[in-house]
Amino acid sequence: MSISLDSLVDADGWIPMPLDQQNNPSYLWEDGRPLSDAPVDFAATFGESMWVTTKPIDLPVFNRNPLRVVPGFMVPRHSHNIDETVLILKGEYLIEFGGPEKPESVRVGAGSFFTSRAGTPYTMTAGPEGVTYIETWGVPVSKLKTFWCDYGWVHR
Repeated sequence: MSISLDSLVDADGWIPMPLDQQNNPSYLWEDGRPLSDAPVDFAATFGESMWVTTKPIDLPVFNRNPLRVVPGFMVPRHSHNIDETVLILKGEYLIEFGGPEKPESVRVGAGSFFTSRAGTPYTMTAGPEGVTYIETWGVPVSKLKTFWCDYGWVHR
């Protein structure tokens, strides 16, 4: 196993997240049908608001997804089929979770993390300086399913 050392906090190595994810088989609408059949537009919603890193991260046993988000962008309401932990490297997220009748929220800043339990719907809104973070799961990403809810999307 090799050792990887690099910074995800600096500006180098980030590219806009691919926007052709409407047909991603692990993205489902809240009723279980494919996101491609939902009344929303992935590309119009996410635009150039999220970036992925091009830096090599060779950690096959660490299931992760590093991301960077522009200030004020809200990731639409969603849940996952497995627990997810998000590690905040820079900036902050306002996380709103739970049911609409009794929503809760928490601010999570650099050096902190939050864990969303499987089946818990939530939104994430980037703070005034944006946010750089890593999503992680206890199982391979191929087992992850994301269920998107009809809140925070640009509709077709």
